[in-house]
Amino acid sequence: MNPRPPPPSPEASAAEVPSFEASIKRLTAIVDTLERGDLPLEESLRLFEEGVALSRSSQSRLDSAEKRVEQLLAVDDQGRARTAPFATDATGDDEDEGA
Repeated sequence: MNPRPPPPSPEASAAEVPSFEASIKRLTAIVDTLERGDLPLEESLRLFEEGVALSRSSQSRLDSAEKRVEQLLAVDDQGRARTAPFATDATGDDEDEGA
């Protein structure tokens, strides 16, 4: 019996993007499964492709988070905090509530 989790359905992946933590957990499970080396070639390739996609997505999220942190910690020549707007995932609906 193989204790590997089932792959996400196409409908689920299109409707909701897994969290960073869920992506890392799935990537870890894929690596563990591939390291055992007991899968047929086609299944190994499918898991490898899924792992590469998860890795790229996770790295992109980390890069985005790093940029946000750099913006939040930025200081000017006098050591004062620099402020600047930055893009968020919010829809912007909150901006109209005060008007």
